[in-house]
Amino acid sequence: MTEKGLGVCYYPEQWPQSMWARDAQRMAELGLSWVRIGEFAWAKIEPEPGRFDWDWLDKAIEVLADAGLKIVLGTPTATPPRWMVNKHPDMLALDKEGRPRKFGSRRHYCFSHAEYREEAHRIAKIVAERYGDHPAICAWQTDNEYGCHDTTISYSNSARAAFQDWLKQRYGTIDALNAAWGNVFWSMDYGAFDEVDLPNLTVTEANPAHRMAFRRFSSDQVVRFNQRQVEAIKAHSNAPIIHNYMGRITDFDHFKVGDDLEIASWDSYPLGFLEDRIGADDAFKNRFMKQGHPDFQAFHHDLYRAVGKGRWWIMEQQPGPVNWAPYNPAPLPGMVRLWTWEAFAHGAENVLYFRWRQAPFAQEQMHTGLYLPNDDPNVAAHEAQQTASELSQIAMDDVEPARVALMFDYESQWASEIQPQGQGFDYFDLVFHHYKALRHFGINIDIVSPNETNLDAYDLIFAPGVVTLSTTQQKCLHESNAKIVLGPRTNAKTGEFSMPRNLAPDFEGLPLRVKNVETLRPSAQIPLADGGNILHWFEQLEGDVTVLRATIEGAPAIVAKDKLVYCAGWLDDAALQQFAGELLAEVDVSIDILPEGLRRRETDQHIIYLNYNAETTTHGQFTIPAAGVEIVRK
Repeated sequence: MTEKGLGVCYYPEQWPQSMWARDAQRMAELGLSWVRIGEFAWAKIEPEPGRFDWDWLDKAIEVLADAGLKIVLGTPTATPPRWMVNKHPDMLALDKEGRPRKFGSRRHYCFSHAEYREEAHRIAKIVAERYGDHPAICAWQTDNEYGCHDTTISYSNSARAAFQDWLKQRYGTIDALNAAWGNVFWSMDYGAFDEVDLPNLTVTEANPAHRMAFRRFSSDQVVRFNQRQVEAIKAHSNAPIIHNYMGRITDFDHFKVGDDLEIASWDSYPLGFLEDRIGADDAFKNRFMKQGHPDFQAFHHDLYRAVGKGRWWIMEQQPGPVNWAPYNPAPLPGMVRLWTWEAFAHGAENVLYFRWRQAPFAQEQMHTGLYLPNDDPNVAAHEAQQTASELSQIAMDDVEPARVALMFDYESQWASEIQPQGQGFDYFDLVFHHYKALRHFGINIDIVSPNETNLDAYDLIFAPGVVTLSTTQQKCLHESNAKIVLGPRTNAKTGEFSMPRNLAPDFEGLPLRVKNVETLRPSAQIPLADGGNILHWFEQLEGDVTVLRATIEGAPAIVAKDKLVYCAGWLDDAALQQFAGELLAEVDVSIDILPEGLRRRETDQHIIYLNYNAETTTHGQFTIPAAGVEIVRK
């Protein structure tokens, strides 16, 4: 059983030292045990190149440690100071139009800039040397929210040179690159690697193979940048290293970054994400305006549990209105507590609230904290204290192993952005659509990487839209005991973004071919004979398979061969829930069909019901108030 705890993000450099001891004392009194500091403090640590001011940070760590708090110390590389830009003026990333991402906010660096990467390694090393053996430094955070604000991909000169080198390492010869990319088309052949430019500002769309290579390269640059900091920290500290990912940031492969870290974390802002990152109609957004989407947080909990190989945290939990979404409502009373318990129900080790005190200045002054700028406690402070008290009385155990898995692949998201074929097709939305349908049945779900080799625990695995499945990946799926659900668009591209010679899905043991693909306007749909419709995307199939579902015109929509099932289109809510329910019954997974807005999680010893509704909800013997949490001992 993993110990659970609460914490908060704190910025001592932003407040007079006279406030620190009282702040630390109140954190402890609320029941908080963790505090994150330092991730934006480079200019305070090193105000001029090579001149360091440690006194304030030494004092802050001492004060927090004296209050019994465990510290997560961040590397400050997400906010390089002004003097750094003066020293390396070409370190700024360039956007797709070639415009610099200027100094004046944060994340203003290019991952490919070699000198800045070494500066980041240098400051991480210096901080780790000073505090690596400090007993209060119990974890580290690298940088902050890689990729946030569209900062993964850069079209700078540094990126071009690094990309050309990456291509040379991958392909060996320029002839091999030309062949792999199909550059005979439109006379796109190159004579040397240094002729290959970045895939922006072309007259019409660039070669999709070129674009996919650049996306892979850009992701690898994030991995490389993170690795250098991890190396610096591990040379001086045995404390675990974490990164805080963000919701629906898919520009780099989080699984690959996670390979170098002990713990994954993510920053959970349910109300901001509902407005900013979820495609839903106004009626849905109005209904859940103060609660957040009932499945979006849970999806990321399960995703980052996979990225962290079982170990994950919330590094930033929304405590009230934020400042960055199109609209910024206040949470319904009780929701901060609900979000916290939901994270623990999905296996989080710790939940930290962002932030301790609302800043009355700069960009985030409208972003609330546990305390108001005048030092009065805000609503979330009371909910955090209540949760801490409950947590001390309920030994929250480990999650119940899931029997159903859902595969998520970052490269497939890039593929859907590079070549969507229709505006309604987005890979993330497709996977999330399946997750929502499965959550309707009250079951635990694991999200797995397509490179996961141990799939023996699952009875049912969904892999919709995984655009490329290698022979090894197919073998792992075949060797599992699970029923495998593929499509639409599964294995539709080779590793070099061309169509398979045998046509999709080109999956061993599945004698099936996709002859044509059609995409539908948002207002169009294809009715199914047994109810429900196909939206967005439909494939014309042929093969020696059993037809499980057909359109009203008789075209196969869902087919099967032994334990392999293939779906030819994007099923609407009704059709997908009906289909998923039949599959769950077939593999004998117990279900608990939930009313709208109520969600369920199961641990080894508890069942947790979470009411995302703004009104009381009754389910079976339980009556759960608005924003309520019901924790039932098995």
